[in-house]
Amino acid sequence: MKTDMNVAQVALLSSGITFLLLFGIGFIARQEIAAYLVQTDNSVAESTNVPFVSENDQLIETIEQVNPAVVSVVITKDVPVYERYYEQYNPFGMFGGFTVPRVRENGTQEREVGGGSGFIVSNDGMIVTNKHVVRDTDARYSVLLNDGASYDVEVLARDPQLDIAILKISEPLQTALTYIGFGDSESLKQGQTVIAIGNALAEFRNSVSVGVVSGLARSITAGDGMGSSEQLDQVIQTDAAINPGNSGGPLLNLKGEVVGVNVATSRGADNIGFALPAHVVEGVVESVRKYGEIIRPYIGVRYVMLNERIAENNDIPSTYGALVVGGGSTQEPAVIPGSPADKVGLTENTIILAIDGVELRDIDLATVLRAKSVGEEIRLRVLQNGDEKSVSLTLEKAR
Repeated sequence: MKTDMNVAQVALLSSGITFLLLFGIGFIARQEIAAYLVQTDNSVAESTNVPFVSENDQLIETIEQVNPAVVSVVITKDVPVYERYYEQYNPFGMFGGFTVPRVRENGTQEREVGGGSGFIVSNDGMIVTNKHVVRDTDARYSVLLNDGASYDVEVLARDPQLDIAILKISEPLQTALTYIGFGDSESLKQGQTVIAIGNALAEFRNSVSVGVVSGLARSITAGDGMGSSEQLDQVIQTDAAINPGNSGGPLLNLKGEVVGVNVATSRGADNIGFALPAHVVEGVVESVRKYGEIIRPYIGVRYVMLNERIAENNDIPSTYGALVVGGGSTQEPAVIPGSPADKVGLTENTIILAIDGVELRDIDLATVLRAKSVGEEIRLRVLQNGDEKSVSLTLEKAR
């Protein structure tokens, strides 16, 4: 028993001495230990730290990156030149008469009559702009690059359905051009930062405005101020300032990718602008690049989009979808003979409810088809003769 107590006392004494020694060493070397720990922390920070980039810095970097690819579209045309002259007038043949000022045409002169914006999508000079910017087939068009270089362009295609046109520089290029790629416009979120660049008021080249995505999938009726208008569906709404002259310029994300093409503003309202979504415009560009023209896929039906009012007034069993109907007094068939729809047995009064799972509630049939390609197989959910079923068909080139 006594021996056990001695062993315990020795062990306790040893532990105490060890603790005192460690504490003393630590106290004496406290500065060296602290310096080592700080050095170690710094080494870890240096090896893992990613440089912080503020949104403002990223904006500046993105704008510098894409500016060379944004162009001003210049519209010129031969316009009459008028001159004033004076005609002698003496109705009574007395007192020498008097002179009357007149105006007469004296030839024509090429003058700048308008402008817009565009952006380069290939290094050989393919350019996207709005159709209404280059609607005048008698005018001549050129583009002014950010560095001041000017090139003549030809209009390769004007989209019959969307306010989009494709231009191509028609002069030899000294070097390959900077161009912009398309981004994912289908994943945009409200509140996401976007950048609009364009030739504001056809005077201030490469003007930049920054805002956010204010709304998605809007439907608007856009007019050009000259009596013509068109319905645009699934457009992007933004509060980034879009002024006259910005038409055809890019709407960009912070990566410098095109997510939309600026197309319209809302009259009588501040900070409400609209852009065509990039995924639709990209399809137009690829069509022109591949075929030399804008090719649209079609299924071959004439239709009316349904809503609750139309369904109720005409005793139709669905409040949404595309109702296949004929041309009425024009005797145009509801289903075009030999078309993809005809081949799978669609008939008049068939209701197309959905395409590839997308229900045609707040979106037009043509809008969904614009995002498809010729030769692509799609699946329709239809209501035909009281029965709901699915059919598959392969899209063909619009006739």
